[in-house]
Amino acid sequence: MKIYTKKGDDGETGLLGGVRVPKDHKAIAVCGDLDEANSVIGVILAHGVSDMNRQQLLQVQRDLFEIGSVVAAAVGESKRAVALDPTRIGQLERAIDEMEADLPAMDAFILPGGTMVSAYCHWARTVVRRAERNLVALTRELGKSTGVRTELVFLNRLSDYLFVTARFENRRLSGGESKWIPRNPGSC
Repeated sequence: MKIYTKKGDDGETGLLGGVRVPKDHKAIAVCGDLDEANSVIGVILAHGVSDMNRQQLLQVQRDLFEIGSVVAAAVGESKRAVALDPTRIGQLERAIDEMEADLPAMDAFILPGGTMVSAYCHWARTVVRRAERNLVALTRELGKSTGVRTELVFLNRLSDYLFVTARFENRRLSGGESKWIPRNPGSC
């Protein structure tokens, strides 16, 4: 099978169920955000994380593909999507709680950075937030929930997980955290 099909040369692409949409459709934006987040997570994994986070992030990569299938199916109302397992939300929450138990309490906003792994976790977090915003916009545009409530909650929790993972891995790798200290503390 060839990688190029030439079906998208006219500016459209196919979704589950055979529906064709313009490549700038909101569903494609969400799927693109999920793909980008997945790629950044691949970079995180390539840079080396703790065993606990390696297993979690590998599963997150699978989860992002499942969410993409739900989004791609929602527009065409296809039944072929692979639904996200709702227990994944609780698994992320437990991972967050476990890491936070080993971290100092936050007393200021944390600037993204530190070690490479931490910086990439922050980057992935911002891409996941964009995916979440675009998924909300898509559901509003379609005028229905499109059955993505679990996926929205998961993306929200995933961004929290990536933030805590950035802090945890930064500390594990002896990277320092930079805090944001406003020039005029009374203004915040």
